[in-house]
Amino acid sequence: MAAALAILAAMLLPCWGAFPQFKRGSTKTNGARCSHHSECYSDCCLINLDHGGAFCVPRARITMMCLPQTKGAINIICPCQVGLSCIHKDPVCTRRCHLI
Repeated sequence: MAAALAILAAMLLPCWGAFPQFKRGSTKTNGARCSHHSECYSDCCLINLDHGGAFCVPRARITMMCLPQTKGAINIICPCQVGLSCIHKDPVCTRRCHLI
């Protein structure tokens, strides 16, 4: 078991900077106003019509509603956290974050 974890860590550590959730240029934390998802540390700038603007929010967790990241500046529903996939298991239901 420990050997498997060591191998997994060795594979993931060189790629750590490539994960969008840990971008170095993003300085805005959750709750800060934003105009583009790349400004947010979480890489999700969610529009909030009730409060009149867009704010940085965390990415969707397991079983939460999601949409894949688009090239657009602002999200209406956030993409999944790293390691989760935004899929729909039932054609009638909305997309949700799942482990694959």
